[in-house]
Amino acid sequence: MNVALWVIAAVLALAFVGSGLAKMVQPKEKLRENMGWVDSYSAGQVKLIGLADLLGGLGLVLPALLGVAPILVPIAAVGLIVVMLGAIITHGRRGETPMVIGNVVLLVLLAVVAWGRFGPYAF
Repeated sequence: MNVALWVIAAVLALAFVGSGLAKMVQPKEKLRENMGWVDSYSAGQVKLIGLADLLGGLGLVLPALLGVAPILVPIAAVGLIVVMLGAIITHGRRGETPMVIGNVVLLVLLAVVAWGRFGPYAF
């Protein structure tokens, strides 16, 4: 199970770091092409969401890899669960069911990491 948690965390980290970087470096107008939800938020809020994605993604693996405060791994997972709850609400209000399903899948995977790293497979 420990290996499975590492794999899940690594895949999630890649996804969130990539998503976070995109939101942070690309202008809102460019993001609008693939992320229609950005119209509901200011450019600063989109950058802040990107920062949360980036830091959360890094927090899923770096603390454990570096052996520095590995308790941050499940805390990062919980933080990203909160981000995913916001994404589910946003996409749900916009009627974007496929996006909601994707966010729910990410939320469940994050919950597995949080459960495993807070519980029986803590570092």
